[in-house]
Amino acid sequence: GFVVGHAGLYQALAMFAVAYFIIGMTVLSVCAIATNGALDAGGAYYMISRALGPEFGGSIGIMFFLANVCGSALYVLGLVEAVVDSFGIPPGQEAGTGIHVLPQSYWYELLYGTVLLGLCLLVCLVGASIYAKATFLIFLIVAVVLGTILVSFFATRPLTVPIHLPNLNGTDNGFFTGFSLSTLRDNLGGKYGVDYTTGQMMSFSSVFAVMFNGCTGIMAGSNMSGDLKRPSYSIPRGTISAVLFTYLVYNLLAFLMCATCNRILLQKDYGFLRDISIFPPLVTVGIYAATLSAAMSNLIGASRILYALARDDLFGRALALAKKTSASGNPVMAVILSWLVVQVVLFSGKLNTIASVVTTFFLLVYATVNLACLALEWASAPNFRPTFRYFTWHTCLLGIAGCCVMMFLISPVSASASLGFLLLLLLALHYLSPSSTWGYISQALIFHQVRKYLLMLDVRKDHVKFWRPQMLLMVQNPRGSARLIDFVNDLKKSGLYVLGHVELQDLDMLPSDPLQPQQESWLSLVDKLNVKAFVSLTLAPSVRHGVRQLLFTSGLGGMRPNTLVLGFYDDEAPQDGLARHPAFTSTREEVPVGFPPLRTPTTPKLLSAREYVGIVADALKMLRNVLLARQLESLDKAWELRRAASPAPTIHVWPVNLLRPDSARYADTCSLFLLQMACVLNMARAWRRARLRLFLCVEAGTMPHAQEEKLRQLLKDLRIQAQIQLVPWDAITRLHWQTCQGSPGGPAGEEEEEEGVVNFPTNTAQVSDEYVCAANKLVLEQSPAPTVRFLYLPRPPADTSLYPLYLHQLELLTRGLGPTVLVHGVSAVTSTQL
Repeated sequence: GFVVGHAGLYQALAMFAVAYFIIGMTVLSVCAIATNGALDAGGAYYMISRALGPEFGGSIGIMFFLANVCGSALYVLGLVEAVVDSFGIPPGQEAGTGIHVLPQSYWYELLYGTVLLGLCLLVCLVGASIYAKATFLIFLIVAVVLGTILVSFFATRPLTVPIHLPNLNGTDNGFFTGFSLSTLRDNLGGKYGVDYTTGQMMSFSSVFAVMFNGCTGIMAGSNMSGDLKRPSYSIPRGTISAVLFTYLVYNLLAFLMCATCNRILLQKDYGFLRDISIFPPLVTVGIYAATLSAAMSNLIGASRILYALARDDLFGRALALAKKTSASGNPVMAVILSWLVVQVVLFSGKLNTIASVVTTFFLLVYATVNLACLALEWASAPNFRPTFRYFTWHTCLLGIAGCCVMMFLISPVSASASLGFLLLLLLALHYLSPSSTWGYISQALIFHQVRKYLLMLDVRKDHVKFWRPQMLLMVQNPRGSARLIDFVNDLKKSGLYVLGHVELQDLDMLPSDPLQPQQESWLSLVDKLNVKAFVSLTLAPSVRHGVRQLLFTSGLGGMRPNTLVLGFYDDEAPQDGLARHPAFTSTREEVPVGFPPLRTPTTPKLLSAREYVGIVADALKMLRNVLLARQLESLDKAWELRRAASPAPTIHVWPVNLLRPDSARYADTCSLFLLQMACVLNMARAWRRARLRLFLCVEAGTMPHAQEEKLRQLLKDLRIQAQIQLVPWDAITRLHWQTCQGSPGGPAGEEEEEEGVVNFPTNTAQVSDEYVCAANKLVLEQSPAPTVRFLYLPRPPADTSLYPLYLHQLELLTRGLGPTVLVHGVSAVTSTQL
């Protein structure tokens, strides 16, 4: 009567259609989730938490608990209103007459509500079985009452109904006209008036908010999921039947009321059905029974949600009391706590005051149920195969959209406040709740999207403009490579980063894969060091074979390593830098177990010098760029980059092949790659204060200023900001030419290395140790000392017998230089075009 009296028949039918459309879409989602596996206590909370994870589940669980609590208070207040309307002393009279004996005031009505809520509490404390019997009895009573009301519309003759207005001095008359075309015509359109219980002007949104509360019982069955014998069978059938039945009854009653009752009767007497009934006391009993059933349903639903939240330990000790149950398994403490919260809400006093809040909470829960089903459907997980198939992602999306739109139409303030509260709960649970073993739908959705986009990442469409470093860092033992791992993380520039490790074992001789137990330690290490890296472990008979495997197989699709990073091969004993890393020294975190102790100086190495250089040669054959990092474990990045003293930290760049001065060029592929890597490091957030210093080696009589200007123009074209410093090296090159003249063949027999030539240069043997030591001294003398140096890495010689000599010369070149990165690039990585 309240709905059609203010909104008229057309708008009332539209309200029912919108409300049941939202409910219908939600019911389809509920049925799909309910038939996808075993359900436990908690209903919608259980469905959402197991689908979307603990953060969403816990926050929506609290919202759903509050929705049920406020809903219970709403129905209790409605019952009080009905009782006072029937038995209350009329306004203006001091003493009651006949059956009108109950005093009317805020405190008296609060007392009546408390008594009625106590009755609901007693039923819920006994347990679900007595509640089920009570609700079945109430269902029979309501069915009989509904039958008599439908008969009354046809059997009752036209009559005048006197109306006592509580907030106004005086009375008015409403008319029951029987079936009348003029009455129907008058009631077709909306005519919003003042609600006589609150004195507030009604509107479409406020009427819809009150009406929607009569439709929120669809979750009553799912809330009892822990008490049902076969929830996957009962919930879909019971919920769909209830929705269809109530929708038909509401529409039928709306039409009958509009055709037989005038607007004054509908707007100003919400209990008019008693006056037109053929047996008025039965209507009163039906109203009491229906509202009492709804109040009990919401109270027991709230208690089951609170019990499920407490049992999942999402809020720790805050809800520990709610875990306690009776001998029969009834969560009595959860019932009592829910009753206390409902009692607090009763202090609001007026039914329509909390209607919009309750409706907003329920709509938010329904939207999240649809979201859970939508996420499960979009994730396309093979284990999501509900037996209820009458849903698609379209129905889920429509349900979400409908809930969100109606939330803001009803009360923008309540909707915004509810979403803000939900966000706060999400953040709190994300950071404070313990990890769960329920499975995270986010992981399934991420997998689905990543797979789709990886297939779209076409390597044939790669362009140098969008090149980025994709690193494979080989790590023998993280205990001696913590700072190197952190350094390469700064070098990757949003590219792929893989930590590779080779275990020297034969799977044929082992009972199981030894890498599986190690995986957890490596992943824990990545988390603690806060690096964005993948982990790739492999078994191989030798380190060289293992690195080949990783270079061939690491990555997926268009995301494959294009750069191999190795620690330097020397005789220095490794130091355990992991225990001194800030990730473990600034907190109480323990170093992940599973990593063996570092080798001692007397322990033989796992690979030889020849095999190490062979790994470099293999990577270059496979067109991978190579970086060799020496003494990176001595780099204290935090101190070097954050010290306030001037001058600012520097990065020294030597883009010339110091081991081959006769063919030194600054614009070949390798030099440009070296410049690019130094620039990439400088672009990292932690390295932005550092300054690039580029060294231009010049000889007398070669127009050094022209070379400097040419190099400056190159840097300008590449948008690289760096200081250029001229370094005379006549004395150094003189040593090289003296060596060459003393050797047979001289420099004339030397082949110039061309870009893209597969054959390795053979001149390495012709560079003397004296020359290399002089080059090392030249690099070392450039002051002030930099934070890190980038040097040109020449190709290994074609003759494998020269591998030890090649490595010896690299060791001499970088001896005592501190943190140094030797770089060799094989791919074009710079672009001067848009």
